[in-house]
Amino acid sequence: MESEIKNFEDWQKEMRHFSLPRWEDLPEFDLYMDQMVNFIEKYLSVFKKDSAEKLITPSMINNYVKLDLMPKPVKKRYTKKHVAFLIAITILKQVLTISEIKVGLVYQANLIGTKESYDLFCEEQEKAIRSIFSTKENNETDIKLDLSVKPETLLVKHATIAAAAKLYSEIFIAKIKAEKEQ
Repeated sequence: MESEIKNFEDWQKEMRHFSLPRWEDLPEFDLYMDQMVNFIEKYLSVFKKDSAEKLITPSMINNYVKLDLMPKPVKKRYTKKHVAFLIAITILKQVLTISEIKVGLVYQANLIGTKESYDLFCEEQEKAIRSIFSTKENNETDIKLDLSVKPETLLVKHATIAAAAKLYSEIFIAKIKAEKEQ
């Protein structure tokens, strides 16, 4: 969140332009563990409560593999499929348990496929964040959440809304704390 650097309004504006890399934007070449950790941290830095927080570590990744949340690496190298899984897991673990994430990922991938599930997740997460971070006070068009639900989007839509709402709440609470300290 880096609340010590940005004020709430700047952060809110930045969040309305938040985007995740789509499947075709993920690296075409295999990554080693450190490269993958850096890639995930770069794209998901907005989810950090402070600049020192680590969203993903090699130990976490190894545990996710052991728990069958994602495929095992091949010769210590990770593919775009691994990166996609880790982006989704890192965001979803903010609001769901690891066992719930596992059930959801398997369900969604079986329903529409891994690539399609990942791109749907990105789209829904961006929509949820933009909607929750929109404000009329900043002369922004009020972005409404589309709560129409198709079976293939039900789980993803609600999980991403929960993640966005939690993120907003944490940022707002940080704002209140900062104001009290002044």
